[in-house]
Amino acid sequence: MSGILEKPVEDYINSLLPPRDRTMREMERYAVRHQVPIVGPACGRVLFQLARAVRARRVFEMGSAIGYSTLWLARAVGPGGTVFYTDSDPANAARAEKYLRRAGVLGRVRLLVGDALALLKTTRGAFDLIFNDVYKPSYPEALALAGPRIRPGGLFVTDNVLWSGRVAQNSQQDDSTRAIIKFNRLLHRAPQFVTTVIPLRDGLAVALKTDSRL
Repeated sequence: MSGILEKPVEDYINSLLPPRDRTMREMERYAVRHQVPIVGPACGRVLFQLARAVRARRVFEMGSAIGYSTLWLARAVGPGGTVFYTDSDPANAARAEKYLRRAGVLGRVRLLVGDALALLKTTRGAFDLIFNDVYKPSYPEALALAGPRIRPGGLFVTDNVLWSGRVAQNSQQDDSTRAIIKFNRLLHRAPQFVTTVIPLRDGLAVALKTDSRL
């Protein structure tokens, strides 16, 4: 449990989710056994919905682990789309490749191994959606890099913005917590974005890039 929602509420939300296919279920089991952080099925469905809503065809993931969120996004962009997977661990990338091939979407994914921020700098073009799930102290830098790369009308989506509630607790401000607090403040004040935090799982920030501000 994330500590964001009351356990009965979170259990209820998860009970409503339709069954995932065999590949996704295997990824979820692997993540639990090996303590690999993934967005989970509820947030995965949000990513799919958001990508479809903006008709995303080019998606960049900043931090992809075993490719669980990649799979949701690859299914959302369709056969003509591209999702750029990034992870610094070659073993994670190899496992992600296996899962994505099995799911039939590997042809829509570019597997990039290395630092996500550096890889974004060297990958050309604009993106319809950037999903940020990098090393938490790097969140403010991730915003600075990703903001200009998103097309108007596109989305910048960030995981873990409530950080198990630590962002609201003055007594637990380690480096990661301080960076997320700074990131949240910067993102909500950024004139090019209209941002909402969805208090699902560990907090999902959804920022729409727009020419006007509310």
